[in-house]
Amino acid sequence: MAVAATAAAHAHGHAHNRLQLNRVGLWLFFFSESIVFGLLLTSRFFLMGVDREHVDQQLGLIITIILLLSSVTAFTAETAIEQDRRRLASWMLLATILLGVIFTVGVGFEWSIAEFNRKEVFGTVFFTMTGIHATHVVTGVIMLFLVWVQLKRGKFSSRDHFAVSGTVMYWHFVDVVWVFYYPALYLIGNVVTPGQ
Repeated sequence: MAVAATAAAHAHGHAHNRLQLNRVGLWLFFFSESIVFGLLLTSRFFLMGVDREHVDQQLGLIITIILLLSSVTAFTAETAIEQDRRRLASWMLLATILLGVIFTVGVGFEWSIAEFNRKEVFGTVFFTMTGIHATHVVTGVIMLFLVWVQLKRGKFSSRDHFAVSGTVMYWHFVDVVWVFYYPALYLIGNVVTPGQ
């Protein structure tokens, strides 16, 4: 009996340590990605004084609202699985996936109607920033889909749902990046640097 109890305690401790290690790894990943996104963001501000080309303000606002709504559905999915509300979690994951796809299509549409090209200074920054961000959104959509498939197969519960939580955290991270990118690309106008 004592041996079984010791083995159970050891297994629980091992699972707890693995969960902690997963969380640390996820935060280190976010840290490294923040540096990449931050460097791209600063490149926009080094170009102050360079004429900003026309961007579709209305489309930019619409895709931003869609991405922010996707954070709400992702949060709802995570909260639902924490309460063992599997059906709600499944629907909210699907809603998040759909909103992510709509956002990506919106970015692609913006590229197709852009009145500037990749050879212009602002165009280079715009396509690089939105392209790398859209790649992360697509990655998030794939991750959400894989989590959804596993959820439909009966995995995850209120006691074991790190894959859901980690994926939703990644999704929130990508959304937060866009909160900084949107004003930098769509709202901040031309500012002439001193000496010009």
